[in-house]
Amino acid sequence: MTRRLAQVAKKVGVSEATVSRVLNDKPGVSDATRQSVLTALDVLGYERPTQLRGERARLVGLVLPELQNPIFPAFAEVIGGALAQQGLTPVLCTQTRGGVSEADYVDLLLQQHVSGVVFAGGLFAEADAPHDHYRLLAARNIPVVLINASIDGLDFPCVACDDAVAVEQAWRHLASLGHERIGLVLGPADHMPSRRKLEAARGTARAAGVELADEYVERSIFSLEGGQAAAGRLLERGVTGIVCGSDPLALGAIRAARRRGLCVPSDVSVVGFDDSAFMTCTEPPLSTVRQPIEAMGRAAVDLLCAQIRGTQPHPGELLFEPELVVRGSTAQLSAAQLSAGQAPTARVSTG
Repeated sequence: MTRRLAQVAKKVGVSEATVSRVLNDKPGVSDATRQSVLTALDVLGYERPTQLRGERARLVGLVLPELQNPIFPAFAEVIGGALAQQGLTPVLCTQTRGGVSEADYVDLLLQQHVSGVVFAGGLFAEADAPHDHYRLLAARNIPVVLINASIDGLDFPCVACDDAVAVEQAWRHLASLGHERIGLVLGPADHMPSRRKLEAARGTARAAGVELADEYVERSIFSLEGGQAAAGRLLERGVTGIVCGSDPLALGAIRAARRRGLCVPSDVSVVGFDDSAFMTCTEPPLSTVRQPIEAMGRAAVDLLCAQIRGTQPHPGELLFEPELVVRGSTAQLSAAQLSAGQAPTARVSTG
C-alpha cells in the first residue's frame, strides 16, 4: 500500500496524504485532483478501491486493427493528442493475428471503467464479423465512436471519409489520362468501405457510358502481399490502370507490375487510398486519395466527449471530403500503346 501511494503521488504530483484521501473517498480534495489520482491508478495498473469502481475512469480505449499500415498510427497520434487536450488518457489496443481479439479488448476496457471507446477500423465495418461486443458497449451505455463506415444496426456515431467521392476522383483521373481498362483492388466482399467504393466505381463507369466488368474487380486482405496477388490477376486481364482500396494494396500492385516486367507509370498507372506516411518516398511516388486524418480524428474525439458530457444528440455519420494527390505512379496512356493497338476498350459486365 505504501509503495502504491508513493507511485500514484509521484505520477500526479500530489502528496501521499492526498492520494490516501481519494482512495478512502474522503472530502477535502478537488474534483480535478480526484480524477487525476483515479486515472493514475488505472494507468499504473492498480485496482480501484471497491467503493470507487462504479465510476468511470478518465481513460478512453483506442482500438486499432493493426499498426503495420501507416494510416492507423497516424490516426492514433491525432486522436491521442486530442484526447489529452480534453484531459483524457488513451489506452491503445492493437490486434495481432492469433492474439488478443477485439472482443477481448472490450472486456479489458470495461474492467478499467473507461469513459469511452474509439474504434479506428475493425470488425464494425465487416458485415459477416461478430458484433456482440459492440452491443455490449451499447447496453452498458459506454460512449463509442467509429472511424470509417459501419454496418447497419450499430447505432454509434461514425466519422468516415467519403468512399464514393474518393473512387470517383481516382477513376476520373485515370480516365482523363486515356485509361479505359481500369481495375479495382478492394477489401473483402463484406467490408463496407469496399462495398461503397465498388458501388461508386460502377456508377462512375456507367456515367461514362460503360459497365465495369466483374473481371476487373479483385478482392484482397489489406496487405502489400494481398495487393500484389490481386493486381497480378488484373494485369493478366489487360488493365492499364488500377485503383486500390489502401496504400499498401497500391504498393503491392506496383510490385506486381514490376515482377511482370512492366513499368509504372508508363505501362500501368496505380492510385492508392489514404496518403499514409512515406508515400512521397516510394519509387515512383504514389498517386493516392488523401483521407483528412487530422479533421476526422479530432471530430471523433469531439463526438466522444459530447457523448461523455451528454450535451449533444446522436449525429449519425459524418462524411469528410477526400483529396486526390497526383504524384508519379500515374501517367498518360502512351502513344506506343495506342499505335500498337493496345488502347484499352470498355468491357461489359456479364454479371
